[in-house]
Amino acid sequence: MAKDQKKQPRPKAETPKGFRDYFGADVTERKQMLDRIAAIYHRHGFDPLETSAVETVEALGKFLPDVDRPNAGVFAWQEEAVPGGGTAGDWLALRYDLTAPLARVAAQFRNDLPSPYRRYAMGPVWRNEKPGPGRFRQFYQCDADTVGSASVAADAEICAMLADALEAVGIDRGDFMVRINNRKVLNGVLEAASVSADQADDVLRTIDKFDKVGREGVLALLTTGRRDDSGAQIDGVGLTAEQAAPVLAFLTSKGEDNAATLANLRAAVGASAIGAEGVDELTQIADMLAAMGVAEDRAVIDPSVVRGLGYYTGPVFEAELTFEILDEKGRKRQFGSVAGGGRYDGLVERFTGQKVPATGVSIGVDRLLAALRAKGLAGETDIGPVVVTVMDRDRMSDYQSMAADLRAAGIRAEVYLGNPKNFGNQLKYADKRGAPVAIIQGGNEAERGVVQVKDLVLGARIAAEATLDEWKSQPAQTEVSRADLVAEVRRILG
Repeated sequence: MAKDQKKQPRPKAETPKGFRDYFGADVTERKQMLDRIAAIYHRHGFDPLETSAVETVEALGKFLPDVDRPNAGVFAWQEEAVPGGGTAGDWLALRYDLTAPLARVAAQFRNDLPSPYRRYAMGPVWRNEKPGPGRFRQFYQCDADTVGSASVAADAEICAMLADALEAVGIDRGDFMVRINNRKVLNGVLEAASVSADQADDVLRTIDKFDKVGREGVLALLTTGRRDDSGAQIDGVGLTAEQAAPVLAFLTSKGEDNAATLANLRAAVGASAIGAEGVDELTQIADMLAAMGVAEDRAVIDPSVVRGLGYYTGPVFEAELTFEILDEKGRKRQFGSVAGGGRYDGLVERFTGQKVPATGVSIGVDRLLAALRAKGLAGETDIGPVVVTVMDRDRMSDYQSMAADLRAAGIRAEVYLGNPKNFGNQLKYADKRGAPVAIIQGGNEAERGVVQVKDLVLGARIAAEATLDEWKSQPAQTEVSRADLVAEVRRILG
C-alpha cells in the first residue's frame, strides 16, 4: 500500500437513527399474532394483498403528512436515467402507509377486481419523521378495507371483524372495547351550532382534546380560551356559549346503552338532516352488530371517539384496551387504543375522478404486540430447537441423521456446528437458543445403540429448586435406545 494512501475507516456497526433490528422472538411473536389476525380476516371473506414497497410520490398524494410540503415525511428520491428504469426525474418514495397503495391498486385494476373489493395487508411502512422513544421510522401496519360499498353493513362488518381479531390473538372480553362514532353526526352538531366554515377545523381540533382537558376545558377552548398548565394563554375559537352547547351535548351524550346514546345524539343534532343521517347510520350499525352476535361488551356506540374526524366522511371506530399496565415509572395506566379506522369515500377519486366509497381499519402492530406481552400472552409457543450435541467430529452424519428424524416428526431440531471440543460450550449454546432438550451420544452410547436425552428445562428447575433426594428421584437425563429417540423427545415436549 502506498504511504500516501489513507486507510479507509471501518464502517460503524449500527442501525440508522430511528430504525431497529428484530430478532428471533420478536419476529416469531409478531408472525404468530398476524397469522391469527389473517385467519379472522380470511374467514370474513377478505383477500390478502401485497403491494410494492415503493410508490410514486404522485400516488401517495394527500396521504402525506403535510400537503404543503409534498415530499415531507417520506423517504423519497428522484429517478435517474437507468436502463430499464423509470423516467428520469420522476419522484419515488417508500410507502408511507398501506392505504395509499390500496387507492392506487383499486384504480389501476378497477376493471379486474371484484366490486366491492375486500382486502387485508400486513407489512412495513416508512416515515421520514423525527424518531423518539417508542417511535420508529420503520414499523409494521395491519390493515383491512372494503372498497366499493356505500352500505354501512361494510362498516359493521369491519367492527365485528376487529372484535373477533382481538379475541383471536388472546385479548379477553372485558379487556377491550370497539367504540363507534360518525362524522356526519358531528357535521350535524356543527350545523346545529351555526359554526361557520372557517371555524370548523378549529372546532374539530378542540373536540379532539376532550380526553385531555375534559368538558370545561373544551368549553373554554370553544369560547374565550383558557390557560394551560404552564400558565400560557390559549386562544379560543370564539363561539358563544349557546353555540358551544350542542357540541358539548354531543361529547357527553354517552348513555347506559346504545339506545340511550342514540337518543341523546338525535337530540344533539337537532333539525340537521346530515346529523340525523349519521344517527340513522349508527342505529343500523348497532342493529347489525347485535344480529352478528357482537354484544355491547365488545362494541358500542360512543361519541367520545373523535380522532380522525377531520379525515373520515362517515362512521369512525377505534379499539381500546381497557386493562391497566405499569408504565416505566411504575404507575398504573390504561393501555389505550390499538386500532382505528372509518369510512373515507374519497379514496380512489384522485385517480379516477369518480367517488368510490371505502371503509377500513388499521391495527397498530407494535402496540398490540406490546399489549400481549404486558398480559403475558406473547411467545407462549416460541420454543427453541432441540440441540443434537457433537461428541465425535467423525460421526457428524450420525448426528445429522438424528436431527433429520426429529424434523421429520415435526420437531424443531439442529446439530451443533461450532467447535465441539468443549462440551460445556455446547450446553451454553443450547441455553442461549432456548433449547428444551439436548441429545448426547458419545462413542460408548453409539456402540450400545442408545442416546442420552437431557431435559434442559427440568434440569434448570431441579438445579434451582430441588433437594438432593428429589434430584435423584427425578433425573433430568435419561438413556433410551436410538430407535426411541423421537418418542422420548415427544414425551418431554408434551
